[in-house]
Amino acid sequence: MIQHDSSRSRASWRVLLLGTVFAASAAAAALAAEPPLPAYNADIEATSISGISSGAFMAVQFGTAWSSIIKGVGAIAGGPFGCSEGSASESLSTCMIGQPASDLSKLIKRTDAWSGGGAIDDTSKIAAQKIYLFHGYNDKVVYQPVSDALHDFYTHYLGANAGNLFYQTAIGAGHAQVTAGHGGQCSVTGGEFINNCGYDQAGILLQHIYGALNPRNDGALTGQFLTFDRGEFTAPDPANDDSMDDRGFVYVPASCAAHQPCQVHVALHGCKQSAGDIQEDFVKYAGYNEWADTNNFIVLYPQIHELTVTMRGFTNPLSCWDFWGYLDANPEESPSYLLKFGKQIRAIKAMVDRLTSGASTASTPAAAAQPGAPSVVLAQDRSDTAIDVVWSPVPGVTHYDVFRAGPDDEDFGQIGTVAGPSYGDAGLKPGTQYRYRVRATPAGGPSPFSPIAAQATLPAVPPCDDPGTCAVR
Repeated sequence: MIQHDSSRSRASWRVLLLGTVFAASAAAAALAAEPPLPAYNADIEATSISGISSGAFMAVQFGTAWSSIIKGVGAIAGGPFGCSEGSASESLSTCMIGQPASDLSKLIKRTDAWSGGGAIDDTSKIAAQKIYLFHGYNDKVVYQPVSDALHDFYTHYLGANAGNLFYQTAIGAGHAQVTAGHGGQCSVTGGEFINNCGYDQAGILLQHIYGALNPRNDGALTGQFLTFDRGEFTAPDPANDDSMDDRGFVYVPASCAAHQPCQVHVALHGCKQSAGDIQEDFVKYAGYNEWADTNNFIVLYPQIHELTVTMRGFTNPLSCWDFWGYLDANPEESPSYLLKFGKQIRAIKAMVDRLTSGASTASTPAAAAQPGAPSVVLAQDRSDTAIDVVWSPVPGVTHYDVFRAGPDDEDFGQIGTVAGPSYGDAGLKPGTQYRYRVRATPAGGPSPFSPIAAQATLPAVPPCDDPGTCAVR
């Protein structure tokens, strides 16, 4: 009788074990069934990247590490490259409230050293990038001195190309991705960190990088949201070990799915904005897809996963991108999180490589002996001291002359020459009207001018010592 019961016990155990193995295998199969990230006809050197909060820090990190392939960077509430210097405490002080201030000379010296050693791309490539920076004056998470330090970091590397940068500081947003019609109250910090300020941040950012675009699609999107398995991009590490989610998202317009020539924009969420925190709301409502749909952009949305303390001692409970070295054993001495071989930078690069691996070879159109003028010119954005001018690219043209006329000027005067179809005009008077026109930089003689665009700067932003309570204009 005892033997009989023992046999039954062993049989029951085998059934249980087989059932457990079957369930585990089914779960693994379901995970493996997540489709891989497809390849498209996209030029890797036309890639751009943007982010909010920790995503802004990572956008700057990636755009600096891989400046040879990044056409432009958008940083919403971010700080300079290497801001935290691998210190968690500095990430909360210097990189959040700006006290103590970033030692920019030290950060630049370290950046140059990594560039010289090949750990990041040659910093001379940064000078060709288009840079959009944003600080909402009701932001009480990342204070303005931090964004100002990022502005100064880019100003150093842009040099004579200062017109490549536009810095918006006159919108009363809290700490949030800002949209033209979706999200919480503009001045609020919290919730899903997506705020409706009546300001089309995604469109302004993309046009600053790429020039005047087709109008966004305000109706039903024609493309597809795809979910893909991210494990292959963090290998040999499991995705979660690198604080990255097993799944990523990508929006693919119908034109790109049909393998027409396209471009890739990488959009990085902030802390507490991952799919594990707010499901797919950042992916669907950050504002990029509507512009992507009508302008042949593929939008990649990598996802961070919260990370509890492991044997190595790192933690990331708020699903933040790594801008203080939580994945490094000794980030203050060996900050790989900033460099090409950093775990999260390497994973994003692998995803971009995959998306662009179907690119076809196309010749660059030669400039005409007498190139035409940009057909569209827009003074698309303004702060109280700056205006962002964008225009339609002229085929075969790389450089443009920008002219401005103030309220007391009878004639236009040239204010700069810039590579690419945008110019951030800074140092202007508040509440003042300006006019702009653009021409292709002439090679064989004067080129025709574009139409004229007019815009007035906003009135000066009133001082407010308590972000979150400042009036939204």
